[in-house]
Amino acid sequence: MGGALASLTTFTRPIIGTTDILIRVKAVAINPADVKMIDQGHRVQSWPLVPGLDGAGVIEDMGRDVKGFERGDHVLALFVAGDEAASFQSLARVPERAVAKVPASWSLEDAATLGRATDRHDATFSSGSGGSSAVGAATIQLLRRALPGCKILTTSSPKHHAHLRNTLGADTALDRGSTTLARDVRSATPGCRGVDAIVDTVGAGAAQQDIFQALNPRGPQRYAQVWTGAAEIEAPPEVDSVLFRGRDLPQLPGHENIMFTLQSLLEEQKYQLPLPVRHVGHGLTALQRGLELMRDGVSGEKLVATI
Repeated sequence: MGGALASLTTFTRPIIGTTDILIRVKAVAINPADVKMIDQGHRVQSWPLVPGLDGAGVIEDMGRDVKGFERGDHVLALFVAGDEAASFQSLARVPERAVAKVPASWSLEDAATLGRATDRHDATFSSGSGGSSAVGAATIQLLRRALPGCKILTTSSPKHHAHLRNTLGADTALDRGSTTLARDVRSATPGCRGVDAIVDTVGAGAAQQDIFQALNPRGPQRYAQVWTGAAEIEAPPEVDSVLFRGRDLPQLPGHENIMFTLQSLLEEQKYQLPLPVRHVGHGLTALQRGLELMRDGVSGEKLVATI
């Protein structure tokens, strides 16, 4: 049993700076990191804590130096758990650089799921583990744009295969539960030679060490693991491996362009909703229910509450 949202508290209205945007939050997506913060104190500097990393809403106010936005715009944002920048509240103050407009064709509930899912290698074939995770679903789309000629193979539960192929752009989707997964991957490549690179978004290498046998021994043999909180996976010595950890937006080079780029992709319809949305209700009770469902395990969908 995990922790609970302790109370509903009234705060004073946030005071915005010259480059801040005040968002009236309308929809919140439950993030696995929210659960880790509440249950384990993961990356929590002090208590009490206002959780919430993902969300979308309407611009209520903004600083005098903010450009490209207007009051009333529908927006999504990269929220920060802690206090005034968290999404588990009705009003949140967020820096302009962490905000993107929501296209008219998108609901705020859908837009709320995008923030933390957007966080190359010149390969002929790429295998993705965990394609139906939020990071995996985003990775497929970004790979398709960065390497349009690359053949993308992904693994997931069979119930998600159609979405991964038809909506996100994977060429082949394989059953993650197969006892012969490495062989299945190789069989899906010309001459059964294997893939050039593996992007592991769920730590699959820990449970399936033979996944490295899916790599083409005559190719670059590259393995990218997304840090999930579990132990780092040790790849064979002949494999060029790298570990990716989550970073706060301001720590990334070119961070000021990330949300602008996402907004452009959405407006041009070049980035699709990574995962289907499951509505869990309205208000504080719904947020608590979403956290409990996340603890029980969620596959291939995003949990969203309205507030």
